[in-house]
Amino acid sequence: MAAQRLVVIGGDAAGMAAASAARRLKGPGELEIIAFERGRYTSYSACGIPYWAAGDVDGPDALVARTATEHRRRGIGLRLRTEVTEIDPDRQRVRVRDLDADDGERWEGYDRLVVATGARPVRPDLPGFDADGVHGVQTLDDGRALVDALGGRGAGLRAVVVGAGYIGVEMAEALVRRGCEVTVLERAGQPMATLDPDMGRLVHDAMCGLGIETVTGAEVTGIRTTDAGRVAAVLTQGAEYPADLVVLGLGVRPETSLARGAGLPLGDSGGLLTDLAMRVRGREDIWAGGDCVEVLDLVSGRTRHIPLGTHANKHGQVIGTNAGGGYATFPGVVGTAVSKVCDLEIARTGLLEAEATAAGLRYVTVTVESTSRAGYYPGARPMTVKMLAERRTGRLLGLQIVGREGAGKRVDIAAVALTAGMTVEAMTALDLGYAPPFSPVWDPVLVAARKASAAVARDSRGEGLGEG
Repeated sequence: MAAQRLVVIGGDAAGMAAASAARRLKGPGELEIIAFERGRYTSYSACGIPYWAAGDVDGPDALVARTATEHRRRGIGLRLRTEVTEIDPDRQRVRVRDLDADDGERWEGYDRLVVATGARPVRPDLPGFDADGVHGVQTLDDGRALVDALGGRGAGLRAVVVGAGYIGVEMAEALVRRGCEVTVLERAGQPMATLDPDMGRLVHDAMCGLGIETVTGAEVTGIRTTDAGRVAAVLTQGAEYPADLVVLGLGVRPETSLARGAGLPLGDSGGLLTDLAMRVRGREDIWAGGDCVEVLDLVSGRTRHIPLGTHANKHGQVIGTNAGGGYATFPGVVGTAVSKVCDLEIARTGLLEAEATAAGLRYVTVTVESTSRAGYYPGARPMTVKMLAERRTGRLLGLQIVGREGAGKRVDIAAVALTAGMTVEAMTALDLGYAPPFSPVWDPVLVAARKASAAVARDSRGEGLGEG
């Protein structure tokens, strides 16, 4: 019997993890695997681009986990610089074209298909945003263009970062460390919309203290360019910010134009909808994963678009196992993320206040100030911890942390508690590691849990505290 064919669209984390997992289960005689990637790199860490730009790591090769040659040695027919332009699910085929050859398009058939098309950076449809000197940071090719623009002369360059989400603040740090004069423009009232505004205010103050001009409430209206078509300044409704280069930090959207054209089901954010096996809903022969899908939020019970490499690799493992004849599921996420800008660490997991309200949940909130180590131990650094708990039940709903060294990864305590469905009262009994160099006797997360448990109890008695 002829081998079946598995076609993978997208050669980064989800796509190549799926191809690799399927290959471990089925040899080439049973399953032919073809992967199409329109870029020049495969299996790379886009999360490392800010650290490449800052000079912490070499790139792009250091950011590639597995090269095209290594994939091919494992029996995967990886085709770089090859773009899929159409999916025909009824006839089980995809239309492809070679980006480096002028030989037209052709159809390639499949028995099983994996859609791992990733996400695309948000680029405003405003004058000048297509000018020379405006950089996205989604792919290694984007990273190369930015690093080349910085060259060896970062000092003195005027850089404007548009957007103050995760990628925006990380790129602001990278540019500061390269010696640029950095301005961050954010439309919202505070940076980091992935935090509640009161926690975002802490990030704002810290960024300004680090020498990063951070302008909130800034509605960008366009980019002024030189006669040669190069960026000269970023324009807002009330000001103009001179710029030698501009970095886009406005986030990403699911790249699902192929899926939409094929009539595959999409969610509210435009991401593909799948079942627990990562199979596209309503299709037995198509799976999808990575930044192009929506995932189940285990706290709210809703689907969300959360583009992270950790999820993408897990999706790929699940997809490849199922496409290779095994069985695996991806149960969902709790929305954990961590970032930093210079020595400021920023983390969150679970729901923000606005997200909890949108999900119809009622909650109490508490905020505590603590330190990363015992207060008397050298190097203890401050941190602020905010916790949300469900009214009446006391179920943990979310946690946010802003602090210095030793703060960010504490969010993992809450991520585990959220996944387990723990109450804040139960969290207070967690047997966490303690020694003065690592933590106060009561870890800051447990201090927040104690305070949240007390708030739930007072709320149950009708006294109320920080309710939503």
